[in-house]
Amino acid sequence: MLIQILCYERKADDHRKEHDVRKHDARRSTGCNKINRINGSKPDLKQEFEDILEGKDVSRPLVGTVTTAGVLELMDICGSARPDADRDPSKMAQLAGSLHTVANLEVIRFPFDVTVLGEALGCAIDTGTKARTPAITSHPFSDRPAELVIPSDLLSQGRIPVVLEAARLLKDREGKKVPIVAGVEGPGDLASYLCGIKPLMVYFIRKPEIAAQVINKCVDGCISYSNACLNAGADAVVIADAFSSPDMIGPDIFRQLIKPELIRLAENIDGHSILHICGRTDSIIPDMLECGFNAISIEDSVSDLGQIIDMAHAKNVAVAGNISTSQTLYSKSPEDVRNEAFNCLKAGIDILAPGCGIAPETPLKNLHAMVKARDEYFG
Repeated sequence: MLIQILCYERKADDHRKEHDVRKHDARRSTGCNKINRINGSKPDLKQEFEDILEGKDVSRPLVGTVTTAGVLELMDICGSARPDADRDPSKMAQLAGSLHTVANLEVIRFPFDVTVLGEALGCAIDTGTKARTPAITSHPFSDRPAELVIPSDLLSQGRIPVVLEAARLLKDREGKKVPIVAGVEGPGDLASYLCGIKPLMVYFIRKPEIAAQVINKCVDGCISYSNACLNAGADAVVIADAFSSPDMIGPDIFRQLIKPELIRLAENIDGHSILHICGRTDSIIPDMLECGFNAISIEDSVSDLGQIIDMAHAKNVAVAGNISTSQTLYSKSPEDVRNEAFNCLKAGIDILAPGCGIAPETPLKNLHAMVKARDEYFG
């Protein structure tokens, strides 16, 4: 009897997995490009990534990261560490490439911080350390926002040339096999760098016309930088905007001042794009989906991942996420990563990924566990 019960439970589990695989295929809006993984042939990861972002069928999700991922173990193994890897294109490409060659991820993201545009537009930077990311230390337009101008030579300023050269190097190396995603700070984050969080919040509340002008100019900079990254070799850009989280500004201000400019940003990016907004974004998910990006990236703090994925797929938008970075990946076991990954996969995630930036101390074994979980689930 015990053997019969165990056999029944195993068959039931296999049936649930088969159902979830069919559910993943059915969620996508078109079926003309389903990928066959047969005869042990290697998948075309770049084509799969493109298909995911264009709403076409794939046989299983990719595993990767679209958020920052400067992991200490990877630095030690590949021989390229921060802060040099933040400012040297060859070292930046080497560390980014290790996300695939060492961590086995199928989507890799660079650079490893989100202050590049802010620095290029005049913010002073604490360059950080091996374990600490660069940080903004000054806000040059805090009391003179009207003087903000996006210079015609923006792409030659600060570390932007470093990032563009790293994109070219990656394109000729790991980028031949795997998709590479360039991270760009969003207009809310950039405005908070240039003006300071408190002054910007005052503008939002008391002088929204000034806040709107600042955000508008920041979007101009985001468009220029994003397209330069795509032209240099990136397969997509991710617009990362922590400031635009409902936890920071609330959904009403987001809809009034940020959303229209995100729409303009998406319309003017000459390639695939992803929108990442930190925090509990449930209240603005419908707005994020209306901005025109090919995918959204969400944290583990959202209340119902499955519902969000259903909403996104109804609008032909892919979803990346949402394994906890502050808890599961950072401090828990590979088995915990597996369990959380399975929950994401059951919900129909398109790119299994960390929900936010990966902590430098994150164990490499937990990144490996993400890939193993996907392979086991769809095995």
